[in-house]
Parts: sequence; C-alpha cells; structure tokens
Amino acid sequence: MPGFKKEEQRVRKGYLVLENGAIFEGVLVGQETFTSGEVVFNTSMVGYEQVASDPSYAGQIVVMTYPLIGNYGVNLNSMESGGLSLRGLVVRELCPDPEHHDSQMKMEEFLNRYNLVALVGVDTRAITRVLRTRGTMGGVITESITRKDELVEMARLAVQPPPGGYVLQVTCREITSQGTGPRRVVLLDFGAKRSIATSLAQRGCEVITVPADTDAQRIMEFNPDGVVLSNGPGDPRDCPYAVETIGHLVGRVPIMGICLGHQLLALALGGVTYKLAFGHRGANQPVKDLQTGRIYVTSQNHGYAVEESSLPGSEAYVSFKNMNDGTVEGLKHRYLPLMSVQFHPEASPGPQDTRYLFDEFIAVMDKESGRACG
Repeated sequence: MPGFKKEEQRVRKGYLVLENGAIFEGVLVGQETFTSGEVVFNTSMVGYEQVASDPSYAGQIVVMTYPLIGNYGVNLNSMESGGLSLRGLVVRELCPDPEHHDSQMKMEEFLNRYNLVALVGVDTRAITRVLRTRGTMGGVITESITRKDELVEMARLAVQPPPGGYVLQVTCREITSQGTGPRRVVLLDFGAKRSIATSLAQRGCEVITVPADTDAQRIMEFNPDGVVLSNGPGDPRDCPYAVETIGHLVGRVPIMGICLGHQLLALALGGVTYKLAFGHRGANQPVKDLQTGRIYVTSQNHGYAVEESSLPGSEAYVSFKNMNDGTVEGLKHRYLPLMSVQFHPEASPGPQDTRYLFDEFIAVMDKESGRACG
C-alpha cells in the first residue's frame, strides 16, 4: 500500500468510515488510533502545515485531494496558530524523505508532536467524489470495523458542534498586541490565522487581538481606527453574541470581515447564511470583482455562504462572486465603511493576488479618521 515504508514502521491498518456506511482502508500514522469529525476535502497542492494549523478546521477530518503530502517537510514557523484544531488527516501518500532547506521535521514527526492521526494510502479522490455527490458528512478514523453499525452512528453524530459552537474553543483567551504604527486595529478573534494580524502589522497597524466574546463597549475602549472580524470554524449562527457585538459596532468604526467574519457581518446587517453542500476549501477558487470585472484566484476555507437575496434591504451589496458556483464572495455597504470577503486575502497558503484588500481597508480607516493616506 502506498504512503509508508514497511522497514521503517509497524504497519497499523486503519479505516475511514463515513455516515453513509462507506469504508476506506488505509494505514494509520501518528499517535492516535481513533477520531471523529465532519469529513471535508481540501484541493491545495501545498501549504499542508497551514491547513493543519488553521483553527477554521476545528472538528473536521480533512481529506487532501493532492496525492503527495509532506514533500517539503514541516516548518513550524509556517503554522497559522499555536496548535492543531482539526480532528484528523486523510492522504494518499505521505512523503517519508522530504527535502527543503527550511524543513524542521517530517510530516510523521509533526503528527506525533501534536497527537494527530492520519489515514494514509487511501484513494482520496474517490472519497472526494463521494463528498461532492453526497455533501460533507460525518466520519470516523478507526483501527477496527468489527462494530460497523456503532461506527456509522458515531460518524453521524460527529457533525454536531459542541454547545456554543467551535469558536469559543479556538479563540484566544487573553488580549494581545502586535505591531506599531499610526493606526490601531482591533482583531476580533473567532479562530484567527496568524497571517491576518501579520498582514496588518506589516502595513503600519497596531493590532490588538481580543477574544470572540468581547463586547462592543470593550472594543471601543481601545479607540480603534478599525475592527477586523477574523475567520473561524463552524456555522455563523452559532455565534449570536458576535452578531450582537458587530451590530453595535456598525456605523461607529470601519469594519473588515474575513471568511466567518464576512458571514457574521452579513448576519448583523440582516442577511441570511446557509450551509454549502461541500464548501470551498483550497487555494484555487476563482472569484470575480463585480466592480472591475477582474478575476482573482483565492484561498478559501468555509462551509457556509451568504444568501444574496437576503441583502437588498440592508443597503449592503455584493462586491465579489465565486466563478464556479455564483455564491457571494464579498460585501460592501453603500453608505457605511464596511467591507468583507469570503476568501482569505492573507492567503497562507495560496495566491496573494488579493492582499491589496488590506491596503484598501487601511485607506478607508485613514479617510474616516481624517488621516492623510499613505
């Protein structure tokens, strides 16, 4: 079976069991032997360290469609958070001998370091075809399938989020500050990737990161020039506290939403969100800027979207659309300094074509504060 060397490790047979009863056999790698979660697929060719450490994958088992994972090893400096929030990985082949001058460890060592299980040697594209046809579903990775009915039931239950959703599990616990500059931005952390704060700090912003349940009054006490609503895991409707907070911020300070933050801003403006059949996860999603007509290739990781028909009465309008399925990829407001995108302008991993959106937000902040742009 591809993906391991018999002379280097004891082969541990394992299985992915989906809630529809489908079973895929492979080899277990990592310290754990059982996990459960919502099974999703990611189409990125590179960036597996960033994928594994992205808090937006909390509660999920990620199937990597690209067949060769771990080719350039792992550099912990590339991680997007301090740990791993996903439940497991499924890959076709795990490279045993990576080569890259920045590599610090093999992928197998990375899995062991963070107690993450991977199922290796599986036809990941066959799994992806199931998920594209049937939609994302629950699954378990296990070393035994003797009690299949129990495993199928566990897989079915695995898609249920914890009380209050995953955001409160992955948000920061303390307020932190990064960067210096004339602009102060409060980053509301719903599971923020490190690259968001870094992108803002590199552009002359002091970035104050606060927990997801921080209220509007506390946020405004920082006297921010702008507020950024971060990415994060799960259903935006599991975060009513955040929607309320954002509602109190609208009209008082410039706001930029990214991924989950985009969805939460839409809810605060009276919009509606819904679950996609299998989501957008990968670094190759094309979106169209409706103002300029230009097409950008973007990095995305989300399972929910904003319903376009729910927006007309809110004075918000669609600024970007997905070229594959026509879903909403961005919002702006006709009168207020609000902007949001469903994709990740910071990339990490993925194309950096839309990093200019951070500059656009900074220009909005400067205009609102009366500061000269640049």
